[in-house]
Amino acid sequence: MKKWLNINELRHYWHYFKMDTPLFLLLIAISLFGLVVLYSASAASLGLVYKQISHFSLAIVVMGIIAQIPPYQLRRYSPYLMLLGIILLSLVLLFGSSSGGAQRWLDLWFIRFQPSEMMKVIVPIAIASILSESTLPPKPLPVFISTISIIVIVLLITKQPDLGTSLLIAASGFYVLFFSGIRIQIIKNSHWLNFAAIASMLVTIGYIAWNYLLIAYQKKRILTLIDPSSDPLGSGYHILQSKIAIGSGGLLGKGIVQGSQSQLNFLPEHTTDFIFAVVAEELGFAGVLFLLLIYGLIIYRCLLISFESEDTFSKLLGSSLTLIFFTYIFVNIGMVSGLLPVVGVPLPLLSYGGSSVITLMASFGIIMSIRKHKTPGYLS
Repeated sequence: MKKWLNINELRHYWHYFKMDTPLFLLLIAISLFGLVVLYSASAASLGLVYKQISHFSLAIVVMGIIAQIPPYQLRRYSPYLMLLGIILLSLVLLFGSSSGGAQRWLDLWFIRFQPSEMMKVIVPIAIASILSESTLPPKPLPVFISTISIIVIVLLITKQPDLGTSLLIAASGFYVLFFSGIRIQIIKNSHWLNFAAIASMLVTIGYIAWNYLLIAYQKKRILTLIDPSSDPLGSGYHILQSKIAIGSGGLLGKGIVQGSQSQLNFLPEHTTDFIFAVVAEELGFAGVLFLLLIYGLIIYRCLLISFESEDTFSKLLGSSLTLIFFTYIFVNIGMVSGLLPVVGVPLPLLSYGGSSVITLMASFGIIMSIRKHKTPGYLS
């Protein structure tokens, strides 16, 4: 009897912390899988694994704290969050610390962090707040304000430079606009001249980006995508070695700590951006399928929570955060496979690093908040 009482008490405390059990278990599963892969990718370095465990521990605490905040509070303070983000990004350009030719970090005595990572969460919150103020599909004014806000943030991050993060943040804002119904409205009411105008605008944006925004190494990455063999020991080295690692894994892989490309250091950045190639080489097609299955279940659960939420703000925010998570996966795997340019996007919850893990877990904390701050029994 005492045993059952303890279990009930645990369930009570668990629900008190407003954590969605299926989503939490899936996140723990992918995190443990990531630690195993990181152990192998780092040549059995327990030091790196322990550091990643500390990152995960902090991220779970952050997720738990954010899960307690009702969505309406996020909506209420979204203008202040956006203003704080713009100020921090401006401070990065003025006083930020540099590493690897990029100025992306702020040193605040006791902590060193990357403000652009925060914007992956703040931008969807702010745009969802703007668009949910009126009925959907949104009117031109909130769409215009949202677009300008996204452009300002993206330009500030592009100047650091950080192409990968700026693209993800641009996508996060676009996803909110997409779920608000703006895309459907444009297609429904468009004449062929409107499509021509949109095409011309995209070409103009591409021309401006290529000639005035992208710097030399970013252009080289795009050109390398077309023909990586043109510079096999330079700009094409990453992609060629990654393809060799992925192709050599076969069905079941070579085994943990047995991959030749990663263990002999032919594969660059094998604990961060190119860790997917380690999964493919050492665990094979079966390991890749397992990874994609867990990712798919996480996305399914998050979309279910978002679509079943009771208010427009929660629907827009939850669904856009879920698609950002999907974009992480899509861009990283496409990059490592040679289908997309190398833009430095980590593989979610597998790549080594603290900032991206905490940002992702904060996003899942918001989704859990959406799930739990609602009428009991509304979502099974």
